[in-house]
Amino acid sequence: MKTAEIKRRFLEHFEKLGHTVVPSAPLPFDDPNLLFINAGMVQFVPYLSGQQTPPWERAVSVQKCIRTLDIEEVGKTSRHVTFFQMNGNFSFGDYFKAGAIEYAWSLLTGPIEDGGLGLDPNRLWATTFENDDPNLPNDDEATELWRRYLPAERIQRRGIDDNFWSMSIAGPCGPCSEIFYDRGPQYGVDGGPIVDEDRFVEIWNLVFMQFDGDRGHKEPGFQVLGELPNKNIDTGMGLERVASILQGVDNLYEIDEVFPVIERAAELSRRTYGWHHEDNVRFRIVADHVRSALMLMGDGVTPGNEGRGYVLRRLIRRAVRSMRLLGVDGPTMPELLPVSMNSMKGAYPELEADFARISKIAYAEEDAFAQTLVKGTEILDIAVSNAKQAGHTRLGGDEAFQLHDTYGFPIDLTLEMASEQGLSVDEDGFRTLMAEQRRRAKADAAAKKGQHADTTVYRGALERFGETEWLAYDQLRTESQVQLLIGDSGEVPEVGEGQVAEVVLSRTPFYAESGGQSADGGTITWDGGRAEVIDVQRPITGLVAHQVRVLEGALRSSSTIEATVDEQWRLGACQAHSATHIIHAALRQHLGPTALQRGSYNRPGFLRLDFGWNSSLNEEELHLLEATSNDALRQDLPVTASTMPLAAAKEMGALALFGERYPDLVRVVEIDGPWSRELCGGTHVESTSQIGTMVLTSEGSVSAGSRRVEMVTGREGFGYLARERDLVHQLSEMLKTPRDDLPGRVQDIVERLRAAEKELERLKVGRLLSSAPELAAAAKDVAGVAYVGHRAPDGASAGDVRKLVLDVRGRLGSERPAVVAVVGSANGKPSCVVAVNDRARELGFSANDLVKVAAGVLGGSGGGKDDIAQGGGVDASNADAALTALEQGVVQRAGR
Repeated sequence: MKTAEIKRRFLEHFEKLGHTVVPSAPLPFDDPNLLFINAGMVQFVPYLSGQQTPPWERAVSVQKCIRTLDIEEVGKTSRHVTFFQMNGNFSFGDYFKAGAIEYAWSLLTGPIEDGGLGLDPNRLWATTFENDDPNLPNDDEATELWRRYLPAERIQRRGIDDNFWSMSIAGPCGPCSEIFYDRGPQYGVDGGPIVDEDRFVEIWNLVFMQFDGDRGHKEPGFQVLGELPNKNIDTGMGLERVASILQGVDNLYEIDEVFPVIERAAELSRRTYGWHHEDNVRFRIVADHVRSALMLMGDGVTPGNEGRGYVLRRLIRRAVRSMRLLGVDGPTMPELLPVSMNSMKGAYPELEADFARISKIAYAEEDAFAQTLVKGTEILDIAVSNAKQAGHTRLGGDEAFQLHDTYGFPIDLTLEMASEQGLSVDEDGFRTLMAEQRRRAKADAAAKKGQHADTTVYRGALERFGETEWLAYDQLRTESQVQLLIGDSGEVPEVGEGQVAEVVLSRTPFYAESGGQSADGGTITWDGGRAEVIDVQRPITGLVAHQVRVLEGALRSSSTIEATVDEQWRLGACQAHSATHIIHAALRQHLGPTALQRGSYNRPGFLRLDFGWNSSLNEEELHLLEATSNDALRQDLPVTASTMPLAAAKEMGALALFGERYPDLVRVVEIDGPWSRELCGGTHVESTSQIGTMVLTSEGSVSAGSRRVEMVTGREGFGYLARERDLVHQLSEMLKTPRDDLPGRVQDIVERLRAAEKELERLKVGRLLSSAPELAAAAKDVAGVAYVGHRAPDGASAGDVRKLVLDVRGRLGSERPAVVAVVGSANGKPSCVVAVNDRARELGFSANDLVKVAAGVLGGSGGGKDDIAQGGGVDASNADAALTALEQGVVQRAGR
């Protein structure tokens, strides 16, 4: 049975049982603590935790998930993957244990012709919760319910580590019941899942949320506070695991949605999957990572150096690197990505429709990585050469780490290429440095998450006071009441002058940062006091938190205050946000429908918009975009906002952004109707003329397949143009040239400067070379060798030094052995060139060997041929020491 068919049957089964089919949320998730959705229940957390009232009593979904914590283990086992799909059915205060068990059993064992999955009931096992802690009662209820379907010997009891669930924070928790499938004696010993989880594979986990916990259940001192008033069901069936069983294959990598990539990789590499363990691991990495990258790009993620973009970049590069280790050096993504798309389009047809965009991004990233490999190989070759020169048998962990961290060079390639040249690598040192980097990153991430990242204090406020009444669309000023003050250590009764704290108000006119729009600025005043609003955020749905600095008096809990938005700040923000929609429309008008927004940021007077595109824009295109934008301003187009169901908004063509999650009711912002129609929660002007002006200030690359434009608007736009005018005026006065003639005048000056620089360079080289006769005449005898060691004047480039060395060597003739070495320095960086004549080479002298001696003193490396070689370094102050070392090298070699 195809994986897409299993997905269809799962959704239809629960839809017939009264569940609302909820589409999978995009993989990028709007949560500061999650890069991607990593479990099927993530989009339902607000309902399961009681933060929001669910719109349905029963729901079912097949959720796309990404987990990258164990990325290094992918391929080594049959269980570790990055992308997977989680089938889940959910009950919000409706059915409970009996219903969850009955519905799961009827789907798993139901006849195929009736829409079931047709699994043999004699091969199914179940586990239920049992615990010695009197604080946590055993789940005897679930055990008794399972006896309706299974004999007692196939129902096993397990403890808190296996069969209990919580969200790792205070809140809903409860026992689990897991369903296992017996794959048969060929996969391990008998005895059920408590004996062997390779033979007995978990396929479905039923979570019974019935308790309220004081913390995560794995934390010391965990206590159950009592039963929940509304008990919930959250289940997760691993789609790929069930597919592997129904398709009769050994593991997740061999199902229909994954294995075709392995087959194509085997064809390209001319190696056979299944014969060699290391090759098998590489084939699996390729198949998993290509699919994961495809799904991430399908949901709008583009490669980058941070966050989600870095995860995608790492997946693509690991796939390409694994193909290289399989012996395929040419481009591989054009061969593999279409195969993965064809395998996945049955379940996700949007991948085929958007494949032109997806493939451009992937292929560009592979090309960029190919260049990285070239650069990394050059650096590695130098490191290997230096190690051999020093008599070492392995590369240092710091060198391997630099290759990985600075150049993105995979450690596996470092190990392979070093081994080919007879060297090992200090892997322990490399792993230590990697671990230190991860610790620093974790510490930095923890610091950035903030003191209340677990949202406990906010959830408490929401339960006590209800949702904040939000008036940002309609008002700039309102009377309100302080409901909660949050200081460094949590809730506080008051905040004094000079202190910074968070304030939760009963109602607010302040716009909380979201959708790329920065938060409002303004003030909060009360009888005897005043505070400035620094930032405004929505820490949880329904609650607005204001970060304030008290300027006068003391702000107390329950105080009546007046909240006032800075009117000019709001106007500037509205101008910038509406301008963002305008430039987005202009981009799509002139570049085409694929130039879609990838992200944005706007604040008063400024906007930044990232969009999908694979090449830089020329000057004509930039002028056209700016002209189209300002034409929209001159036409004074109406800007309107309306609320409607999400389906209706999509039907009328409203643009939704990649990776964004939208509620059932959405706000649609239109500029002149269909000219610009987007889903947006920001604040806007009433008509485009209120923006004033839009000035394009920059355009450039963000990452492969993504570009960025920046503009200034409103008063800031006019200020920018005024500064440009003043600059042109100053240049005109300085050069005594009319404004219209400035480009030609500046071009003339530049050309004259270039000519002068060339003449100076010619004179400098001539002066340097003029010293050649004197240097040759002053050659001294060093152990029978005519030796010239010279430090060139500052400013001599490597090319200048090379010319001088060759001239001096030629003047020394070939009757006696000669060695010439000159060290120069340009822009603070030293260079060294060594040349030997044929007579010296006959005696065993090598310029390649000698230059490495000098370059090592200069803090660098070098190489070349036996007759002439060149090196460099970082410390020009060691030039004399380098020449001394080189002379000593001549003496040593002459004495052999």
